[in-house]
Amino acid sequence: MNKTKDIEPILRIKDLKKTFGDNHVLNGFSLELFEGENLVLMGKSGSGKSVMIKCLVGLLQPDEGCIEIKGKDITKLKQKEFNDLRTELGFLFQGSALYDSMTVRENLEFPMRKQKKTDEESYKLVLEALENVGLTEAIDLMPEELSGGMKRRIALARAIILSPKIIIYDEPTTGLDPITAKEIIELMRNIQQNYKTSSLIITHDVDFARVISNRMILLIDGINYAEGTFEELSSSKDEKIQAFFK
Repeated sequence: MNKTKDIEPILRIKDLKKTFGDNHVLNGFSLELFEGENLVLMGKSGSGKSVMIKCLVGLLQPDEGCIEIKGKDITKLKQKEFNDLRTELGFLFQGSALYDSMTVRENLEFPMRKQKKTDEESYKLVLEALENVGLTEAIDLMPEELSGGMKRRIALARAIILSPKIIIYDEPTTGLDPITAKEIIELMRNIQQNYKTSSLIITHDVDFARVISNRMILLIDGINYAEGTFEELSSSKDEKIQAFFK
C-alpha cells in the first residue's frame, strides 16, 4: 500500500517515550497506520512492543509523545472521551484471553456491557461475529471445551463485535499449528474486507509477516528503526535489519 501526503492516518503514534527507572524502553517511537492496511510491527523480546500497546490502549501513560486515533490525541482526553474512542479499537490478545467462567456468548457480550443495547441487539451482534469466524455452533460452549484454534477464532469474534475501525493483533498465530495458523490468516483477510478495518499486527513470525503485511516497521533501540515492505526490508544490507530475516 502506497502512502500519500494527502491521506491522514487513522492511527498516529509520534515521538513516544517511556522509561522505567534507568530502562529507556521507548525512545521516540513513531508509526502511522492508514485506512485499510495491514501494518506489521516486529521487535525482539523486550524491545518495547508490549509497552507501546499498553500506552495505546490506555493501560500506561507515556512520558512524552502523542497517540492519535482518528485525529484525537488520547493522552489529552478525559476518561469518558477516551472510553468512547476505545470502541474504535478491537484487540486480539496473545493467547486469546477468554474468560474461563463465561460461555462463548458471554465472552462476546462482555465488550458490549457499557453499550445501551437490547438483549435482542446483543444476540444479533454475537451471531454475526460468530458467523464471520465460522463458529455459530459454539455459542453456548465454555472455553475449556474449545481447541486452541477455536479459542483464537472466538477471541477474534470478540475483537470485531463492535465493528472497530482498527484491530490490534498481538501475536495472532503464536502457539498454533501451521494449518490453523493459515486459517487465522484467511480469517484476518476476510475480516479486513468485510469490516473495512485497519490492522496493527505484532508478530515475530517472519513467514506470517511476509504473507499478511502491506508494510512493516522494525522496533529497534526504542525507535522506528526501519520501515518498508517485506521485500524492501528483507533485502536490506543493514545487519540489525537482516537479523530479523535470518
